[in-house]
Amino acid sequence: MAVGYRDYYEILGVSRDADEEEIRRTYRRLARQYHPDVNREPGSEDRFKEISEAYEVLRDPEKRERYDRLGANWQAGDDVTAGAGFDDIFSGGFSGFGGFGDGGGTRVEFGTGEFSEFFESLFGRGGPTRPGAGGGRGGDQEAAIELTLEEAASGGERRITLDDGREYRVTIPAGVRDGQRIRLAGEGSRGRGDGPPGDLYLRVRLRPHKLFRLEGRDVHLDLPLAPWEAALGATVEVPTLRGTARVKVPAGSSCGRRLRVRGEGMPAKQGNGDLYATVRIDVPRTPNEKERSLFRQLADESSFDPRKGWPR
Repeated sequence: MAVGYRDYYEILGVSRDADEEEIRRTYRRLARQYHPDVNREPGSEDRFKEISEAYEVLRDPEKRERYDRLGANWQAGDDVTAGAGFDDIFSGGFSGFGGFGDGGGTRVEFGTGEFSEFFESLFGRGGPTRPGAGGGRGGDQEAAIELTLEEAASGGERRITLDDGREYRVTIPAGVRDGQRIRLAGEGSRGRGDGPPGDLYLRVRLRPHKLFRLEGRDVHLDLPLAPWEAALGATVEVPTLRGTARVKVPAGSSCGRRLRVRGEGMPAKQGNGDLYATVRIDVPRTPNEKERSLFRQLADESSFDPRKGWPR
């Protein structure tokens, strides 16, 4: 596929200051749109390879920084030729991800491992075969495997299926980190002559969670409380990565107060992280008449002034 050089940001349609989440979200949308398994229109496969190459650079902070430093050289105008295939970093394909315990498989897709000449001139390739040698080591290959935070915390065994039909049972270590690579020795590209094969690396991607936020090994979530729970104190049940835990809310808790549950964060060799529940006080959006009456009674009886000390 002969192509004139194009800006990777332009290929994905994102601004130069786009953050990692925007780049990831845009890539996944475009990858689903142009993936050859679902789009049979002419040119869709080439477009998919182009999108994947751009994502491979912009998702990686080190590669992105090196790419950004080229400055005006981006506009050099040299033609580059994309290879016949590309190490597809598309996470998970289209067959979904089963839980560790259900025996479900994960489809991990990748191509031949060939990048455009422009990409290789910037970043090189892992484990290439050297021309002229009697034998050479095969190239390393990389694909992405996407996990929920719960799956990453528990670890376990996962069956993966590659595009060429090869299947593996891969052990996911408990507490695996985002960006961590799992090495399958000797499962990359075949060597030339009597050279050994390369390795296959599975790079872990952790999905954003609707409740949890991961900061290092600690897990954070918002804890919604009714006004009376915050004022009077309560014991409430909160979700964790491995189930639930009971948290004691001290009387007089205000918004922003953090309550710690020891050991309920991500596992690590030096000990689990913690879970932090941040208090958020919610009120009924549409209180009924009795609730309104009780709130009015509280307003009449209470001398509490949350704005005490403000200039009058």
